Formats: sequence, structure tokens, C-alpha cells
Amino acid sequence: MLRVVVLGAAAGGGVPQWNCGCEGCRAARTSGHELYRTQASVAFSGDGEHWFLINASPDLRQQLNATPQLHPKAGALRHTPIAGVILTNSEVDAVAGLLSMREGSPFTVYAHEKVLAILKSNSIFNVLNEKNVRRQPIDISEPFEPRLPDGARSGLEVLAFAVPGKSAWYLEGKAHPGGASGDGDTLGLKITDKATGKCFYFIAACAEVTDALKAEIDGAALVFFDGTVWQDDEMIKCGLGHKTGKSMGHVAMSGEDGAIARLADLAIDRKIFLHINNSNPALLPTSSERKAVEAAGWQIPADGTEIVL
Repeated sequence: MLRVVVLGAAAGGGVPQWNCGCEGCRAARTSGHELYRTQASVAFSGDGEHWFLINASPDLRQQLNATPQLHPKAGALRHTPIAGVILTNSEVDAVAGLLSMREGSPFTVYAHEKVLAILKSNSIFNVLNEKNVRRQPIDISEPFEPRLPDGARSGLEVLAFAVPGKSAWYLEGKAHPGGASGDGDTLGLKITDKATGKCFYFIAACAEVTDALKAEIDGAALVFFDGTVWQDDEMIKCGLGHKTGKSMGHVAMSGEDGAIARLADLAIDRKIFLHINNSNPALLPTSSERKAVEAAGWQIPADGTEIVL
């Protein structure tokens, strides 16, 4: 049985963001914790005992403490049910949480060679002693079975595939440690329980919905998809930045080329937006944008949402 827990649904900065006074952040501060969202990550398990994370957000310590499934087992002095972390990109909001996992428990970091090269180039990640924390490269379109810390099979299969995107913003204008050519900076994942055949997709960053991507996810039981901005020029119109969503590597929810319209004709049972920026009005439960999202069959999840496939 495949279990998935949404650890965080927000984009970088979370909701409310510490220095932001936009409508969404103001509403979160004044309406209690209903609107609070931590930065995007999910955990999944095939047996309910051993778990893998997809991305390690800067909010990871908070997320783990808020998720009973990921607590140390009763009576253990030191223990974690986390067997591995799979990275889909090298942005700060996908890798910074690794530094909160430096206390010596064994697990494996799975990532494309380009992302591993970025980690290797930054000595701060050496706090994750490679005697305990293995770094295993993953290849595009080559399925693999992540292992448990003792080497046992997990019963899960992970397939990574390239999606349109870009390298981390902090590398703009700099040489990429993993080389400038080729895919690998932005991945989507297909996670399958080998025993049941149940699967879900995770695509937290995507600059364009291509026909190839549509063909990949058509017929899926569950898709987590990039919901960073409602409209492409949202950050500019809100006075919060000078970049469009697409220039940051994120397709908008709305518009004829947006995720809602481009994926409308696919047979997906459950569609969930995550990596939602604090500027996105679809976060607000009573907004017209939220109503449009829900009318199109999409969900905005709360942190802690668990789904069983």
C-alpha cells in the first residue's frame, strides 16, 4: 500500500514568509494557522514503516516534528524511519533541509549527477558524513529501487524524467559545477509500489507543459504539480519581484498555456498543486482563483495531508 504525506505545500519562503506583507501572508498571520504552509516536500512509503522524502525543504525539522509517521520509534535512543531523500532540483527550498539531517543517522541522497555536483562543490554539505549518508546518482528514464539503510529492498520503484526548467537561481551568471549542457537540473518523478502497481507523480517545478509531459502523466491516479504562481507576471504585478514565473522555471496555473488548461483533457484521478507561492491568490480559500482551481478538479493541500493509494 502506497502512502504519501504532504510535508509542505508552499514555495520558497513558505506562508507567511518572514519578511512579506502580501495579501496571502497578511491573511495567514491574522487568521490562525489555517493558511500556514511550509516549503514543498512530500514523504512516501510502501510499508508504512520506512519512508523516503522528495526534497528536503528548509522547514524540514519543523515538518518532521509535525508528522508522527516520521518520528523515532518508541523506546529507541536514536532512530529515524527515513531511509532516503530524492532531490528533484538543487534550489535552496529543495536541498537546505539536508543540513537538518546531520546527526548521524544513515540514509541515502538520490539525485542527478548535476545536482550532486552542486552539493559536492559546497563544503557545508560535508556535515553529512558520506560514511552514513550515501550520495547515489540517478539517471533520467532509468528506473531504480531505493534501498533501506540495511540494504534491503524497499519494494518501490522510482523513475526520474526531465521536465522543462532551469538550474538554481544562485548559479545564474556562474559556472555550473555539473556542466552547462544536458538535462538533470529539473526532474519529475514517478513513484510506484511494485507489489500493487499503484503510482503517483511529483513535479514541483516545470516551466512548460509539453506534449511529452502530458503523455507521461495521462491516466495517473495522483499527480502533484507545480502551482507556484496563478499568472505568469504575478510577482511583477504584486510588486514582489521583477521576474515572470516562466523565467524562474515555473508554469502558471491559469492562462491558455497554464497547467489547468493544458492538463484539462488528461484522465488524472487526483490533481494537487504544491510549491505554491505566497503571492498566489489561489491559496486564499474564498478567492475567485481558488474557486476556479477547485472547479477544474484541482486541490490545494494543507500540510500534513495523507493520501493512501
